[in-house]
Amino acid sequence: MSVDTNKETLGFQAEVRKLLDLMIHSLYSEKEIFLRELISNASDACDRLRFEALSNDALYEGDPALKIHVDYDKKKKTITVRDNGVGMSRQEVVDGIGTIAKSGTRQFLDSLTGDQAKDARLIGEFGVGFYSSFIVAKKVVLTTRRAGSLHSEGVRWESEGTGEYTVESLERPERGTEVVLHLRKGVDDFLDGHRLRAVIRRYSDHISMPILMPKEDKDKTGEETVNAATALWARSKKEITEEEYNEFYKHVAHDFEAPLAYVHNKVEGKMEYTSLLFIPSRAPFDLWDREHRHGIKLYVRRIFIMDDAEQLMPAYLRFARGVVDSNDLPLNVSREMLQRNRAIDTIRGASVKKILGLLEDMAKKDPEKYAKFWKEFGRVFKEGIVEDPDNRDRIAKLLRIASTHDDKATQAVSLADYVGRMQANQKYIYYVIAEDFDTAKNSPHLEIFRKKGIEALVLADPVDEWVMSYLTEFDGKKLQSVAKGELDLGEIQDKDEKQKIGEASSKFKDLLGRIKTALDDKVKEVRITHRLTSSPACLVTDEYEMGAHLQRLLKATGQTVKTSKPILEINPEHPIVVRLNEEKDEKRVADWSRILFDQALLSEGGQLDDPAGFVHRLNEMFLVISGAQVKS
Repeated sequence: MSVDTNKETLGFQAEVRKLLDLMIHSLYSEKEIFLRELISNASDACDRLRFEALSNDALYEGDPALKIHVDYDKKKKTITVRDNGVGMSRQEVVDGIGTIAKSGTRQFLDSLTGDQAKDARLIGEFGVGFYSSFIVAKKVVLTTRRAGSLHSEGVRWESEGTGEYTVESLERPERGTEVVLHLRKGVDDFLDGHRLRAVIRRYSDHISMPILMPKEDKDKTGEETVNAATALWARSKKEITEEEYNEFYKHVAHDFEAPLAYVHNKVEGKMEYTSLLFIPSRAPFDLWDREHRHGIKLYVRRIFIMDDAEQLMPAYLRFARGVVDSNDLPLNVSREMLQRNRAIDTIRGASVKKILGLLEDMAKKDPEKYAKFWKEFGRVFKEGIVEDPDNRDRIAKLLRIASTHDDKATQAVSLADYVGRMQANQKYIYYVIAEDFDTAKNSPHLEIFRKKGIEALVLADPVDEWVMSYLTEFDGKKLQSVAKGELDLGEIQDKDEKQKIGEASSKFKDLLGRIKTALDDKVKEVRITHRLTSSPACLVTDEYEMGAHLQRLLKATGQTVKTSKPILEINPEHPIVVRLNEEKDEKRVADWSRILFDQALLSEGGQLDDPAGFVHRLNEMFLVISGAQVKS
């Protein structure tokens, strides 16, 4: 780093250099997007100033009329985007533009697929849209001054998009930010007023402050507004086209794809507010971060108040994007006030119902589109079963879960579909949970279900055991884990089968005790099972204890878990169990009991305490079998 008075030459992060290289080589499939990104940034800067000025009117510096200016110069081959928004200090320039340390650049680069259309969508999503300037510019000069600062605290940032950039202080009377793009060869078509107007009207017509350009008529001087400059959500739904809704969504969500669905709602009466809510087509990169939500923007009487208004949407709907504009909230509303505001509670409740209604309509009228929603957001949406008890029944109807009906992870069914296919005497909705789909669908706990043609739900998401502990009933039918408690098939199990289990328990009573002694404190109980048809043994959990899968998940996160002992169930018709019942050598009974336990643990996705011991005992068993065959 070299320093000359107040001018610094700094190096970009390695990640940023890679990002710039992608930009310069036209990561965007449509180069004109750069203008939308710069205007969107300018709009955000104006919104932030309007919010900060609510508590400090002096920030307006005598000029409260917020505007965005777009100009071009054919001779100099430049395009300029200027705003009189909040501006930036020198440190904010270095932190926000020089390093973009908070923008998720590394995650962005790791998410690139090589598909231009998909990768272009990620640019805005990761908050690095400013760098789209280098798609068309060989050099970018940014001049800015933060509102309320001294004129001498202006800042100029300059870069050619290579390995370095410069930052210097300067005198700047105007607050806000100006970005000048020095265009590279091959993009001269943007040095045309009609072309720029068309781009602005296509992508930024909904921006609520005026976007001004010089008048094209030679006989007229001055500027003219080229966008509608009205809050789109405040207009009548009849006046708004599908394209306008889509472009507005792209602005608020920093997305490059149209939304999957949206709902526009205006409430009048005791409370007055408007909401415009969108469901994206794809999951954002930070969807799994429950603490990081930036979906809903809050406005009060068209004045932007804040981003990340998490009080307006619960965590399980954190994928939703949009705006809420209230006529009743005070302009100086804070996050603390939002947490204890009845109006916000009402708006939140109504907004949740609108999203759920939108999803219900989609599921009913366009199952294919709903399947796309579920693929992207289902794992988050199902958290609502736990978080939103008031809407639990509605959420449960919207769940989509894989099942043994077709044994495909991609073919999810609704609980209503399951209930409609239940056997005549079936009392429960059965389900199995495991580490992944293949482990779940191949679980030995499902053997009796497959034999009798009883459908079972197959769950394999990390949140599923947590969710299912709250979803205990649907449509009057209780949900039952196939790996918990004593299996009750009700009238589906005939009297002969029940009699056989009773006889087997008596016949194998001595063996059950010997196995329990051999396994010592590893199991709570050993008993005869009717779950199995081909496996010799399986492990189950007591009905009211934490499942083994959830125990493993909690341990993996570093939590202290009170481990409960499983129950070992053995199949009295399996040759190994029959042979073991005849075995007189207690050491051999002990070794085989350990093998049965370890096999059962592995089959449900568990990990062995002593893998080497398991292999040794297994080899010993093979030797015994081999020796017996030779002798015979």
